[in-house]
Amino acid sequence: MSERTAPPKTVLLRRGEVHSPADPFATAMVVERGQVAWVGSEGAADAFADGVDEVIDLDGALVTPAFTDAHVHTTSTGLALTGLDLSGAATREEALDLVRAFAAARPADRVLLGHGWDASRWPGGQPPTRAELDAATGGRPLYLSRIDVHSAVVTTALLDLVPGGVPREDGPLTADAHHAVRAAALAAITPAQRAEAQRTTLAHAASLGIGTLHECAGPEISSEDDLAGLLRLAAEEPGPRVVGYWAEHGEEGIARARALGAAGAAGDLFVDGALGSHTACLHRPYADAGHTGTAYLDAAAVAAHVVACTEAGLQAGFHAIGDAAVTAVVEGVRAAADKVGPARVRAARHRVEHAEMLTPDTVAAFAELGLTASVQPAFDALWGGEDGMYAQRLGAERARTLNPFAALLKAGVPLAFGSDSPVTPLDPWGTVRAAAFHRTPEHRVSVRAAFTAHTRGGWRAVGRDDAGVLVPGAPADYAVWRTGELVVQAPDDRVARWSTDPRSGTPGLPDLTPGRDLPVCLRTVVDGRTVYVRPGE
Repeated sequence: MSERTAPPKTVLLRRGEVHSPADPFATAMVVERGQVAWVGSEGAADAFADGVDEVIDLDGALVTPAFTDAHVHTTSTGLALTGLDLSGAATREEALDLVRAFAAARPADRVLLGHGWDASRWPGGQPPTRAELDAATGGRPLYLSRIDVHSAVVTTALLDLVPGGVPREDGPLTADAHHAVRAAALAAITPAQRAEAQRTTLAHAASLGIGTLHECAGPEISSEDDLAGLLRLAAEEPGPRVVGYWAEHGEEGIARARALGAAGAAGDLFVDGALGSHTACLHRPYADAGHTGTAYLDAAAVAAHVVACTEAGLQAGFHAIGDAAVTAVVEGVRAAADKVGPARVRAARHRVEHAEMLTPDTVAAFAELGLTASVQPAFDALWGGEDGMYAQRLGAERARTLNPFAALLKAGVPLAFGSDSPVTPLDPWGTVRAAAFHRTPEHRVSVRAAFTAHTRGGWRAVGRDDAGVLVPGAPADYAVWRTGELVVQAPDDRVARWSTDPRSGTPGLPDLTPGRDLPVCLRTVVDGRTVYVRPGE
């Protein structure tokens, strides 16, 4: 019997702080048969001590539901963790030095892979040229994705591997040309390399208290073999659970999603691209480019996909960042609701990934149509602010409207938080902090609301309302944390004052004020099985 299929132990956790709405002052918890069986006070814990397989002395540690990262590219994340990371390069010259050293250290690699460059943060704002990359690699195949993964710079040798060829003018490749070179680069990876990359990501996620990942796969992102292999690995080996999405529209796409065991024909089904690569689709032109980006699907195509998925009993979902793309999604979903009925569309919990450029009208439409906003608060932390990439691309006025989390919550739109890793790192507490301390103050939400979006919100996004919270009967997915004093943080001081009053019964969470240390994960448990223990604990 494998560790994954062996019956989980009955465990008593005691002498800590248990974050549970069932008992805001709980200090102990019992887990049995992979579910939370009881939460309560230390005084009552003695009654359970003799009937369990294991007692864990928390020694004051905090127990919370495990996080769910609602948007991940697992293989690409693992390749970035083990490959060339350019996110820290401060100049083009430094990036080229890193490429040169990376190529020299890996003479046997069939293709060199790197990620994370961002020329908008470099002096001069220009990425490396193909000639510079050819020289740095000695003429070997190289794929370097931009931080948003919607464009890439490559070497001539990689272009030579693309069946049918792609345009060879210098500069970053976008849209179909980018998809072609990415497919050629990933095709050179062996199955063993791919599995190792996936294991690396899952182990890293477990070490961060993440119990579930939503893998956003698709024919323009990865491959059927990649998703099938990941789902098989996650089912057979201890680690976070993986919920798969396959981003392909049409009857064949829906059939493939069903055959792969995906939760939906959803995820990164591209309606547009990304702001950093000037491919997000806008109503008005970019401030630093004379065009409005790229549209991949229109409202009619969105409507047809939503109707087909709704009738097939699958989630539909779309990648939409620019305001024109979000409008196309809203118009398409509304047209689908007119055809199959609004109740059926709402019940399907269709998703929109990223949804960065929203207006009051599109926020209201999300609420009306029951759309889940699968969003990435770290985007604002990385690119927001008066001088950030958003302001460069859109101008400061439009940039201030992006990622309006407070407006979405106020309208009743379900939120699910994720990282879009490797675009931004797996970093759940950092994600909660980014939402609570949004660079635009009116878009901030409370730490409690952000935490809920990153735990229970991810479960709700896949149709489970009974999980992501530590109450009797819920799945025993939890993490144990070393942290400081527990507090209640909210954008409105009056709310914070009442919530910290013991009479409110509001369980506290770590103080995430910027500059303070984030909690350290000591243990992660999925379905009652321990998948990570911090060394030395």
